[in-house]
Amino acid sequence: MSPPPPPGHLRSLALATLANTVGLGLWTAGSALFLTRVVGLSPAAVGAGLTVAGLVGLTASVPLGGLADRYDPRVLRATLQLLQAAVAACYLLVGSFPAFVVVAVLDALLVSGNLAVRAALVAAVGGPEGRVHAFATLRAVANLGIALGAGLAGLALAADTPVAYHLLVLGNVTSYLVSAALIMRLPAFPPTGVPTGRRRLLDLRALRDGPFLAVSAASALLSLHFVVLTLVVPLWAVRRAGAPPVLVSALLLVNTVLTVLLAVPLSRGARTAPRAAGTMRRAGLVLAAAMLVYAATAGAPAWSTIPLLLVATAVYTVGDLWHGTGGAGLAYDLADPAAVGAYQGADGLLAGLARAAGPALLTWAVLDRGGPGWLGLAALFALMGLLVPALTRRALRTRPTPAGKAQPISSST
Repeated sequence: MSPPPPPGHLRSLALATLANTVGLGLWTAGSALFLTRVVGLSPAAVGAGLTVAGLVGLTASVPLGGLADRYDPRVLRATLQLLQAAVAACYLLVGSFPAFVVVAVLDALLVSGNLAVRAALVAAVGGPEGRVHAFATLRAVANLGIALGAGLAGLALAADTPVAYHLLVLGNVTSYLVSAALIMRLPAFPPTGVPTGRRRLLDLRALRDGPFLAVSAASALLSLHFVVLTLVVPLWAVRRAGAPPVLVSALLLVNTVLTVLLAVPLSRGARTAPRAAGTMRRAGLVLAAAMLVYAATAGAPAWSTIPLLLVATAVYTVGDLWHGTGGAGLAYDLADPAAVGAYQGADGLLAGLARAAGPALLTWAVLDRGGPGWLGLAALFALMGLLVPALTRRALRTRPTPAGKAQPISSST
C-alpha cells in the first residue's frame, strides 16, 4: 500500500497536489455540463475548442520547462497556479464560442507548461535519489484528490442549476489558490540551468537530443493507454461488450483505488535509467496483456463480461503504474542535469502529441474494428516495451554524465 509521505518537503508538496487535484476533479466532472447547460455551447463546439486548445497548449511545455531550469521552480509553479486561477475564473465570463476558445487556449498553455515545471519541482524536492519515489507518491495523492473532487462535483451535478455550476468553477479557482500558497511553504530551490551570461530565450537542448527523444517517443506511444481507459473502454464496455453503463464508474473506481494503493510500491527499482528501462519493458508487456483481456470480452458470454472487464482494468492499472514510474525514471536520469525542466518539457510534448492523436486513432482502430484492433494495440504496446531497453542503452552511451557509466541492461532487469 502507498504510505503517506513523512513530514517534510514531500508532504508539503503532496498537500499542494491534493488541493490542486481536488479542483481538477471538480472541473473534469462538471466542465462538460457547465459549458453546455450554462454557457450554452454545443457538445461539438466544446470538443472542437478543447482539441484546438490542447494542440496549442503543447507549445508551452518546452519553454516553461526551460524556465524552471533558470529560476526557482517553486516560485514559478506557484506563479503559474495563480495565473491558472485567474484563467479558471474567466470561464464565468464566457458567453460565446470565440471567448471559450480564447480561455481554453490560455488554460491549456498554462496546464501544459505547468506539468513540465511540476516535474522540475518534483526533481528538486526528491533529489536524484528520491525523485521517482516522489513522483509515485504524488501520483497516488493526485488520484485521491481527483476522486474527492469528482465526488464533490456530484453535488453540483445533482442540483443542476447555474448557481451550482458557478460554485463548481469557483471551487476549482480556490484549489489553485490554496495549492499556490502551500507550494510557497517549500524552501527556495536554486536554478540548475546554465550561468546567467549564457542563458538563451529558449533552451532547445532536449529537442536536439535524438537518443533521448527516441526513448521518449516510445514512452509516448505507450501513453496511448490513457486514451484506452478514459475513452475506448467506456464505449467498448457499453456498446460492444454489452455491459451496463454503471460498470464504467466501477472500472474507473478500480483504477483509482489500485493507483492509490500501489503507486508507491510499484515505483521501487526505477530510479536509474537501466532499471527504469526494465520497468518500461514490464509495462509494455502487461499493458499488452490487458488489451488481450479486453479483446476477449467481444462475443463472450454475458456472465463473464463484467469479470473480464474488471480483471482487464486491474491488469491495465499495473501496467499504467509501471509506465508512469519507468517513464519518469528515464526522463529524469537521461536528462542533462543542467536542463531537467527543458527535458521534462520535451518528454511531455511527445506524450501530449500522442494523446492528442489517440482519440481519433483508437476509436477507428478498436471501436470500428473490434478484436483485430485490440490485437494491434497489444502488439504496439509489447513492441514499445521491448524496444525501450535497447533505446536506453543507446541513449546512455551518449550521456556525458555519470549515468552513462550505469550497468548494462540485462534481460533479467
